[in-house]
Amino acid sequence: MADDKSSNDLAEERTDLAQDRTDWAEDRTLMANERTFAGWMRTGLASVGIGLGFNALFGKLEPFWIPRAIATLFIMIGIFIFWAAQKKGCAVQSRVEAHSASPIERQQLRLIASAMGFASFCLAIGMWAIEAPN
Repeated sequence: MADDKSSNDLAEERTDLAQDRTDWAEDRTLMANERTFAGWMRTGLASVGIGLGFNALFGKLEPFWIPRAIATLFIMIGIFIFWAAQKKGCAVQSRVEAHSASPIERQQLRLIASAMGFASFCLAIGMWAIEAPN
């Protein structure tokens, strides 16, 4: 009878340890998701920066709208990257539960991506609002 009790205790302890490992793996996944989101945000900002740099370097080309159109394309790619990053980041957070970790909330991911997208859109509008060189 004593062997049965120790066997049951051992099985319960193993189950508890397995649950702890699963919880830690979910926390690591959430932290990796935040790092991935930050990486995609940097990639989006790089795309916006390439667009603005292209316009600054080649802004004197004729006709004037060609460098602006190319720059706008890069800015729009950046905006798409911001949108895709928040969509994927929120999807991961909705599937995985936090245990010991304190991840960024989905609303904050959306807010960050929306702010970056809006600011990039404003840059594109401002770029087109500048008068064409004579």
